[in-house]
Amino acid sequence: MVDDALAEARADLESLDRLGASLAAAPDDSQLLAAYADQLERAQQHEAWDADRRAEIVLSGLGLGDVSQDRTLGSLSGGQCRRLSLAALVLRRPLALLLDEPTNHLDDAAAVFLQEQLREQPGAVVLASHDRAFLDAVCTDLVDLDPAVEGPVRFGGTYSEYVARRRADRERWERRYAEEQEELTALRTDLDGVAHRVAPNRAMRDSDKMGYGVRANRVQSQISRRVRNTTRRLEELERRVVPAPPRPLRFHAALASAQAAGTGDVLVSLRQLHVPHRLTLDVLDVREGTRLLVTGPNGSGKSTLLLALAGRLDVTGVQRRPDLRIGLLDQNTTFEHPRRTARATYGRALGAERAEQVPLESLGLLHRWDLGKAVGTLSVGQRRRLALALLVADPPRVLLLDEPTNHLSPTLCDELEDALGPGPGAIVVASHDRWLRQRWEGTEITLQAR
Repeated sequence: MVDDALAEARADLESLDRLGASLAAAPDDSQLLAAYADQLERAQQHEAWDADRRAEIVLSGLGLGDVSQDRTLGSLSGGQCRRLSLAALVLRRPLALLLDEPTNHLDDAAAVFLQEQLREQPGAVVLASHDRAFLDAVCTDLVDLDPAVEGPVRFGGTYSEYVARRRADRERWERRYAEEQEELTALRTDLDGVAHRVAPNRAMRDSDKMGYGVRANRVQSQISRRVRNTTRRLEELERRVVPAPPRPLRFHAALASAQAAGTGDVLVSLRQLHVPHRLTLDVLDVREGTRLLVTGPNGSGKSTLLLALAGRLDVTGVQRRPDLRIGLLDQNTTFEHPRRTARATYGRALGAERAEQVPLESLGLLHRWDLGKAVGTLSVGQRRRLALALLVADPPRVLLLDEPTNHLSPTLCDELEDALGPGPGAIVVASHDRWLRQRWEGTEITLQAR
């Protein structure tokens, strides 16, 4: 595959040599001279003279430096094949490069290396990605396909700038909505009571009989005019009223206040945990109010640690408080009844009262047209979002999240991170998400690969 990627650069050099030889024999041939200039420009664009050295740099940068080029594609893992395909595209240096989730299967160093390579690409780069750190480092123009009032949004700038603009737009939207609702309430109240407030409320005197009828007519005219004006303004405002901003993702636990003000008591304690070939950890205490981020390369045991804390592994060395409710969002979400709809699954898991208090559609995690689909027909990402919805609607006292930003849009990722700060109880997050890690304000532990 690498040879195929370099074939164009090598062909450029061969063509340049042939044209050079022909031009040496006929130095006054204008057509040969023009063809040689075109070919020289093409070779320079593809950095043809440096192609083999660049291949070594790119393969090493994407974590393939120790993979022999004599190996067959069938002997490589899925992640290695994807990285090799990515390396081939970068080496070709095309005028237009289309990439779908390019940082999948890349560690931090490889992702940073790819960022640098794409910034140096000679042509246009169009990519689809949920990696917010990558978007921020590479993109100069963004198209957000998340559902919005006015459809997809295009923004010229970095992801950080887009987030700032989006927050400012949200604040303006909330202010305008609040102001319009206040005016609507005032207009309706005024319309209901205007006649009583304006009409005279006294008995007619004998000496005032002649003028009373004139004043009464004047008052009634004032009332009618005010009613017409108020009605016209109310109808106009109701026609163009701003819709209510969608509620951001928030944990809805009624016990959040009690847990957030907890005493710092230990909820789960871990001592001398050893899972052969997967994880060894001496000490870890999860206390009331804990915000813990678990990082480390693939294979370091992040998921194993969460499974142990949740009681999903038969291991010794883990103690939990009695009657402690623990919720785990793992990476492989399945439901016991695959034919049950998403809405029914949500209602059965929470109970009718809680599901009515926090409707599934209000969380913004599933599109409304997916609520009636059987959970067995939902995608991996949709099933994970449904599982997250159950935890958001009725959070446990200890919340364990394994790669929670996988399969979420960047907007939902931002909302989830904002919700984790004031969220209920103790929260432990395992993540490789660079954007989340860079902004984490709690404690952090890093596991080492075994």
